[in-house]
Amino acid sequence: MRAVYRITDLIPVAALCLFTAYAAAAESQTPYPVKPVRLIVPWAPGGSTDLLARAAGQKFSESWKQAVVVDNRPGASGNIGSDIVAKAQPDGYTLLVGSMSTHVMNPALFEKMPFKGVDDFEPVALMAYVRNVLVVHPSVPANSVKELIALAKSQPGKISYASAGVGSTNHLCAELFRKMAHVDIFHVPYKGGGPAVVDLVGGQVMIFFTGYTNVAEHVKAGRLKLLAVTESKRAPYLPNVPTVGEFLPGYEMAVYYAMFAPKGTPRTIVNQLNAEANRVLTLPEVNQRLTAIGAEPEAITPDQLAKILRADLAKWTKIIKEIGAKAD
Repeated sequence: MRAVYRITDLIPVAALCLFTAYAAAAESQTPYPVKPVRLIVPWAPGGSTDLLARAAGQKFSESWKQAVVVDNRPGASGNIGSDIVAKAQPDGYTLLVGSMSTHVMNPALFEKMPFKGVDDFEPVALMAYVRNVLVVHPSVPANSVKELIALAKSQPGKISYASAGVGSTNHLCAELFRKMAHVDIFHVPYKGGGPAVVDLVGGQVMIFFTGYTNVAEHVKAGRLKLLAVTESKRAPYLPNVPTVGEFLPGYEMAVYYAMFAPKGTPRTIVNQLNAEANRVLTLPEVNQRLTAIGAEPEAITPDQLAKILRADLAKWTKIIKEIGAKAD
């Protein structure tokens, strides 16, 4: 028997549908942001990630007419600050400006992770590639990668290298170097790139693989010696600086920093943040500042960033297993 409905029976259903449609439309038209936004940096102040977050945050604030607060939460190789964002409300008001290491390297380094590096976040924007370099304290009697390898082989276990923490890109750069060069150098971890640079300049540690951002001024002032870049090609603005791979064929480390939101953040907000980040990082005054310190902005979509992250997760999981690196 076919059901028969009176018009009055349909009114509540129609009203509900109308209300749902109205609510969805209203939500899509709600301006963002309407309150302060927190950018969490999972490293100490002064490092590459921190500088990028502050440069972008200033412009976000000017554009949005809202406060943008950079909140440094260092520790556990970036896991502490990143975990705060992974568990935050997915409303666009708590964001992460982090390194690739936390998302694609830490899962292979730590036996237990408080979050899933790729699955628990919404990729927002690839903010910049930061030229990674090998620098040494001026007291180190080596002026090339070849000479550094020879020196390390002549003094096994006596030469120290700094990092921004176990599992950081600094750490893995050095460990890959140690394995490929067959040298015995020892690790001194710090809670971020800033403190590591302070001790490197002070001579407490001898070697540091780090973003050029962290050490550019010290290199220019002669307080550190720049030996090489870690990417596969020489930097256009450092044409006379060789790559590590010119001495160790196959050695390569490309480092990038990105913005993430908690999983479930509305796509409209993610797309808005992506567009704003891409716009801000290509502003002449911002681009000039970043280029001068070795950061190269890269404008891509959230989906493109997601593909890069998944590919790098597979790549670095394999490399980390091969070199036997583990978080303490």
